[in-house]
Amino acid sequence: MLKLGIVGLPNVGKSTLFNALTSANVLAANYPFATKDPNIGRVNVPDARLAVLEKIVEPQRVVPAAVEFVDIAGLVKGASQGEGLGNQFLANIRETDAVVHVVRAFDDDDVLHVMGAVDPVRDREVIEFELALADLSVVEKRLDRVKRAAKTGDKEALAELGALERAHAPLSEGRALWHVGLSREDRATIAALSLLTLKPILYAANVTDAELSGHEGEHLKRLRDAITTSGENAEVVPFSAKIEAELSELSEEDRRGFLESLGLESAGLDRLIRAGYHLLGLQTYFTAGEQEVRAWTIHRGDTAPVAAGVIHTDFERGFIRGETVSYDDFVANGGWKGAREKGVVRSEGKDYVVQDGDVMLFRFNV
Repeated sequence: MLKLGIVGLPNVGKSTLFNALTSANVLAANYPFATKDPNIGRVNVPDARLAVLEKIVEPQRVVPAAVEFVDIAGLVKGASQGEGLGNQFLANIRETDAVVHVVRAFDDDDVLHVMGAVDPVRDREVIEFELALADLSVVEKRLDRVKRAAKTGDKEALAELGALERAHAPLSEGRALWHVGLSREDRATIAALSLLTLKPILYAANVTDAELSGHEGEHLKRLRDAITTSGENAEVVPFSAKIEAELSELSEEDRRGFLESLGLESAGLDRLIRAGYHLLGLQTYFTAGEQEVRAWTIHRGDTAPVAAGVIHTDFERGFIRGETVSYDDFVANGGWKGAREKGVVRSEGKDYVVQDGDVMLFRFNV
């Protein structure tokens, strides 16, 4: 399951977004530090293919893939020195797959900004600096232990020491590791530290209704330019916290009508999840039987045994083969029976790379 940690300054729309995404009714107020405790919620991944598979297979239940969101108190300048509340909860997002940085990109005199004027580029820099210093604390603690071990000639410690020192140098200057060319080997060596500024990052830009329809404002343009100039591998997803809050209270049919009236094809939730899947190289395959139609999340490039292991480790350990049919062929032929009769069901072995939308049935022996 994809796990996303939400960070940002106080009062930029973080809790409103989380509330709308998860319907968790989290306190969302127009003043700083409305969120005092970390909030965790799950939301189903929207996938229109599930409804089509359900109609064909008529299973007892349908289980979508899910995303877990972790929302912490807003970070402020000086958080690493104990300012505000957010720094107390950074540990809660260290185990997430990616960071969602919510930034405010609209002007409204009635909505307070913790730093006075609205400036998403400055806000991005503030959060990056605080996350870098939080990572610095983790790296320094590990460095102390590794240095002592390295003095004894410990080979593993000696190998880790170099990677830690190369990460420590920029972090000590307040530079996030997103902008540092650490090698793949260094990243792998310190991966267990779950450093925040090594995680993939998405920017969720809270904008006005008009900007969602294509009239991009100056705040959003400046944010995009700053990210591009930095060379950061990140995606920007514009959303409106106000619209997401309204959508969360509507039925599915009314949601579609509301989005159409605004000239939008999808809600911010859908775009955010799609961006997360793209950024992390994730995709979906399906299992479809009388008991259950289910969506499973895997990485692009995963082989059939790895995909089977997402269901249960025994499936991967005892993998024999995967009966596989593409989603389009499965639908066109009305399910497993028709697909087999047409000869479009394939028997794939251990080297098969699973494709997005594959419908699979695994054979295994343990």
